[in-house]
Amino acid sequence: MLTLDVKKTLPWILYLIFFAVLNETVFSVSTPAILKQFDLSSTGVSWMTTMFILFFGVGTIVFGRLSDLFSIRRLLSIGILIYAFGSALGFVLQGTYGFVLLGRALQGIGGSALPALVMVIVARYFAPEVRGALFGSIGSVISFAAGIGPVIGGFVSANLHWAWLFLIPLLTLVAFPFLMNILPKEETKPGHLDFLGAGLLVLGLASFILWLTYPEWYWITAALVLLAGFIARILTAREPFVDPALFRIRPFRAGVVTTFVLFGAFIGLNFLLPLMLTRVNGLDGQSIGLVLFPGAISGVFFGPFSGEMADKHGNQRVLLIGLSLLGTSLLISPLLVGQSPWLWAGLLVFLFIGLTFFNTGLINGVSQTLPAEETGVGMGVFNLAGFLAGAVGGALVGRLLDTRILSDATILLSIGVLVSLVGVWYILAVRLRSGSS
Repeated sequence: MLTLDVKKTLPWILYLIFFAVLNETVFSVSTPAILKQFDLSSTGVSWMTTMFILFFGVGTIVFGRLSDLFSIRRLLSIGILIYAFGSALGFVLQGTYGFVLLGRALQGIGGSALPALVMVIVARYFAPEVRGALFGSIGSVISFAAGIGPVIGGFVSANLHWAWLFLIPLLTLVAFPFLMNILPKEETKPGHLDFLGAGLLVLGLASFILWLTYPEWYWITAALVLLAGFIARILTAREPFVDPALFRIRPFRAGVVTTFVLFGAFIGLNFLLPLMLTRVNGLDGQSIGLVLFPGAISGVFFGPFSGEMADKHGNQRVLLIGLSLLGTSLLISPLLVGQSPWLWAGLLVFLFIGLTFFNTGLINGVSQTLPAEETGVGMGVFNLAGFLAGAVGGALVGRLLDTRILSDATILLSIGVLVSLVGVWYILAVRLRSGSS
């Protein structure tokens, strides 16, 4: 098996992961300003997050599948260029909300190549005994980028204008020449992409997200018909877009469900907190960023440690530590609504550390269950679950805030209960499987 030099490769893949994940949350603190500028509802402004994450999530599985057939170097080049083009477009056409959303969609398509292909690189070109540490480092960067996004967003919005945030992803172009020298040249492999299956999945997921935001009967009908067509397609196609056999692997199946809940809750929380702190505590974007900063920075220090623990002691211990911190923090959070913002700052430190631990154990565990020939599409499905869940979480919380069906505290409590229950279920599923093998 061809292996890559960790010291040469890791800094650059972490660099790319940072700028890919950063764009999920960097606009979140700016939502009040965007809402006011374009006279939007909470649901309407949530599309700044939803549009990016929808295309980001679908793109991860497409690039994951393509990596089983084509050169990762070439795919990564295409992704970076699309990411940069979408960023420039959104900045130049910032005066029209439709074009702003188009820029976010292109950012999502291009940016999706980065985590999708990085996960494949780690799973394909590094030995199993070092993957835990690598995924730990990646997990810490994911947590840090997701948390530092609102901090950067708040600073830029307060001192410049929210549209300048579109230019940040252009920094990914710096990594382009280095990655072309580091990554191996690969031959095109036999096989083809099932465009019909991919199309049914993309349109079905888009219809479902539209239904969450605009609950009309025709959107949910279209979603159900298209997704049913996708299932029928993968069950009958000679080379399906997603091999149904993947879902017969119990730890993989459990991991996909768990990451869906985890990231849906996390993005929903990231969407709720800035609006809540603005409405209840009267904070501006820069102050909100300062409240979120301690939690964001804490994930950096614990990611590599959690990865090393996973390599030495197994994923089970890492998962238990992560869920204990994550679940406890989320369940306590409803009590802090209306309290001092600095209590939130302290709580978020424990939440981000827990997220880092649990995410490391989850990614490492799922990657170890995949057969070599299905690594790309398998990690693509895993990533799709997380990023699609982010779109669902953002849209759903936006809808709840518009209707005021639930209070802020009730939404927070629901997130905490859901994450805790699914985390326990995943740990038990992996433990039962390990005990029976």
